[in-house]
Amino acid sequence: MTDAPHLLIVWHSRTGGSEALARAAAGGAATACLIAAPDVTPADLQAAAGYLFVAPENLAALSGAMKEMFDRCYYPCLGKLEGRPYATIICAGSDGEGAQRQLDRIATGWRLKRVADPVIVNTAAQSPEAILAPKTIPETRLAEARDLGAALAEGLASGIF
Repeated sequence: MTDAPHLLIVWHSRTGGSEALARAAAGGAATACLIAAPDVTPADLQAAAGYLFVAPENLAALSGAMKEMFDRCYYPCLGKLEGRPYATIICAGSDGEGAQRQLDRIATGWRLKRVADPVIVNTAAQSPEAILAPKTIPETRLAEARDLGAALAEGLASGIF
């Protein structure tokens, strides 16, 4: 990674939907670092100029691995990230609102600044088989993720955020 302000894309995925969205966002961002939630360190968060958090909603909440990343990094980063921009993509089988609210509450604690409307991708997976099945995200939603990644990276590079 260069010394240029960079976007950190933190993701977790069980069935591939959130991973596909995170990779699409990274593809749109010129200066992005893509790291799976279990591998993120406080130093990664502190080195980034802004964030895109991409996670599935599981049982009306953030996935356990994404929540664990926040639990592990929260206090080491407290007081060190204020004012930095963030955005979110939630991949959900229904409404995604529970995970979105939970993530926003954590971001509020860090005093991050939301710079884009939440993106919730509803896969409509409602049966146990559909919930556990690998997800294919429509190209229109992947394009939306690419555009969000590009906008965040450009905003960081140009000093808008």
